[in-house]
Amino acid sequence: MTEREVTREDADHRFVVRQARESDVADVVRFTRDTWGDRHGDYLPDVFGEMVAGDGPAQHTLVIDVDDGDDVAGVLQCVMLSDSEAWAQAMRVNPDYRGHGLSPELSRAAFRWARDNGAVVCRNMVFSWNVAGLGQSRSVGFGPATEFRWLQPDPDADADPDLDVVADPDAAWAFWSASDARDHLRGLALDAAESWACSELTRDDLRAAADRDGLFVVRDGGTRAMSALAYTYDREDDDGEPVTWGIYHVAAWADAAALDALTDAVARDAAARGVDATRILIPESARWVSDAAATRTAVSDEPDFVMAADLTDGSLY
Repeated sequence: MTEREVTREDADHRFVVRQARESDVADVVRFTRDTWGDRHGDYLPDVFGEMVAGDGPAQHTLVIDVDDGDDVAGVLQCVMLSDSEAWAQAMRVNPDYRGHGLSPELSRAAFRWARDNGAVVCRNMVFSWNVAGLGQSRSVGFGPATEFRWLQPDPDADADPDLDVVADPDAAWAFWSASDARDHLRGLALDAAESWACSELTRDDLRAAADRDGLFVVRDGGTRAMSALAYTYDREDDDGEPVTWGIYHVAAWADAAALDALTDAVARDAAARGVDATRILIPESARWVSDAAATRTAVSDEPDFVMAADLTDGSLY
């Protein structure tokens, strides 16, 4: 799309969808500081400047310009995660301009950019409690894909798995490919590079994890569980204290005993890397969550949803 391709006017304002600029940062920070009130802090004020600065061939940050630069009415970033997968994130509409039908304009512009870059699907993530966000996603063309929770084993240098744990990417791939977890998650796992994004787990992801000593395959008369390190990163918590996170693509397992060994292996790995907290994507269902509870492994309180838009449907953009 050209920078000023999408325009909407009404009696009060002229709205233009364009690529974000550094001069937009202050406006976006201002209207996103209290996105969800006391329910959940918004990360966008802390990172929007970096998002704009990082735009390039695989990343496109859009804003809705109000009256030729007077304000910003909305924001959305689209990222290419692979040759065929796009991810939409940071979608916000300024409360001062709600009711103008602006979010579909942002989404259509993002879908066009993603499709022009080869994507056949665009996904996003919505908190399960964010009913308004879910409705907004459905209204602009996203449909339900899957739901998940975070498995969060505590780092523990003394953790000792009861079962054998090896680093075999082919065994991990075979187990993942045939697992109920993969079916439930539509093949998705946490992306290897983009934080808070989900893409299709690949054999190469598992090989890369093995190369950095971050692949865990539990064996007990055959493969019984698998997980793999995606990356680690540092971030300040709400009190300004530094926290190192260990992000693991996904976990799949056959039974609670296999999960127990798997989480011990991850806990030991996280401690060895100096990680303070972990996050692993797992399916949202009674079986998976109750296995976590049975092994006394921490799990997030609520699920999150992944939505997907089929970009081969030209009517979406």
